[in-house]
Amino acid sequence: MTVTSTTSLGRATHLSCRECGTTVELGPYYACLECFGPLEVAYDFGTVTRERIESGPRSIWRYRDLLPVPESVTEIPNTDPGFTPLVRADNLARELGLESLWIKNDAANPTHSFKDRVVAVALAAARELGFKVLACPSTGNLANAVAAAAARAGITSYVFIPSNLEQPKIVTSAVYGTTLVAVEGNYDDVNRLASELAGEHDDWAFVNVNVRPYYAEGSKTLGYETVEQLGWRLPRQVVIPVASGSQLTKVDKAFRELVQLGLVEGDAPAIFGAQATGCSPVATAFKEGHDVVRPVRPDTIAKSLAIGNPADGPYVLDVARRTGGAVEDVSDDEVVDGIRLLARTEGIFAETAGGVTVAVLAKLLREGKLDPDAETVIFNTGDGLKTLDAVSSVVGPAGTIAPTTEAFHSLVNGG
Repeated sequence: MTVTSTTSLGRATHLSCRECGTTVELGPYYACLECFGPLEVAYDFGTVTRERIESGPRSIWRYRDLLPVPESVTEIPNTDPGFTPLVRADNLARELGLESLWIKNDAANPTHSFKDRVVAVALAAARELGFKVLACPSTGNLANAVAAAAARAGITSYVFIPSNLEQPKIVTSAVYGTTLVAVEGNYDDVNRLASELAGEHDDWAFVNVNVRPYYAEGSKTLGYETVEQLGWRLPRQVVIPVASGSQLTKVDKAFRELVQLGLVEGDAPAIFGAQATGCSPVATAFKEGHDVVRPVRPDTIAKSLAIGNPADGPYVLDVARRTGGAVEDVSDDEVVDGIRLLARTEGIFAETAGGVTVAVLAKLLREGKLDPDAETVIFNTGDGLKTLDAVSSVVGPAGTIAPTTEAFHSLVNGG
C-alpha cells in the first residue's frame, strides 16, 4: 500500500528516521530500512496562527494543520475527541504543598481515555492510505478507542488484548461489535502476534504497529490543548504516565513545535515520567544512568501501563534528561493511595494510570525533585470506572444500619 497522487495528509511531507535521519515517502511504513530505527512524521507547517486554531472545532481537529490528516478530516465520521478539561487543582495542590497545579483530564474523551486522540489520527491517515480494517494490540483503553472509532466510521475492526485484562475494559470494547480476541500472555505477547498479523494482512491498519508514526502524532494534541487552555502559556513542569513512552515524547514534541512556530514564548517545561514499580523499566534505566531500557515482565495493577518492553523508552530517557525532568516509579499500594487522593481532593476518579501519576507527583515533591513553586500540569489519561477492582476492596459503605436516626447517629458518633 502506497500513497497515490490523490492522497493528502495535510502539511505532512515525509517520514524521517529518529535514529539516522533517513527520509521515506509518506506511506504505511514504521521502521527505517537503513538502521531499523522508528519513523516519525515530518512537516512543512508554513504559517500557523493562534486565530486559525481558535476558530476551529472544539476537538483535536482545531490542530489539523499540525497533524498528518487531510484538510477534510472533519467531514468524515469520527469520534471527535479532544478539548478535554484542564482543571485547576487547588485542593490537591494545598495537600501536597504545590503553589499551582492543573490536571488535564482526558477521562472526558468519548471512550474515557486519551487513546481516542491517537486512534482518530491513525484512522484518518489509514483511510487516506487505503486501509480497509482497523486493528490493534492493547492493554485496554486502546481497544475501547479502536472499537468505537471503527463503529463510528462504519468499518471492520479487530482488537487483541491480554486475557487477564480488567473486565470493564473487556466489556467496553466488545459492546461496539468489534472482533475481540483475548490472548494468553502479557501485552508484549499480544503485540508480537499483532506484528505478525500486520505482515499477513495488507489492508489491515494496526494503529500502533504499521501506522504507528501517524497514530503517535495524536498525542501531541494533549500538549497543544494544555498550552492553549493555559492562555497560550507553557507550564514549568509536567508529569505524564509512561507505558510505551510515546505519549510523553510526543507531548514534548508539541511543546517544541509551538515554540518553533512562534505560538508561545519561553522554554519547554521539565518533563517527568511516571511508572508503576511492577513495570518500571524506564524508571530503572533513568535512575541507573543507562541509555538502554531492559525489558521486564509486568506485575502491577496498573495494567494500562504494563508494557515491559516500551518502544519509546530510550526517547523518554532523552526527554527527561534534556528538559531537567526525571522518571520515577511507585508501588501498587501508592497507586491506590493516588487514586483515592485525587478523588477525595478534586472529585476526579482516575484509573490506575492516573493513580500512578498522582503518586509519582507526591513522591517527586517529597524527594525534592519537583519545584513546589512552579506551575505544574499532570495528565489523567483514563476513567476510574474502568479499573474498579483496584479500589473496590478499600472503599465502601461506612456501615450498614437500620432505617432510623438513632442508628445513623450511633454510626457517625462511633457508638
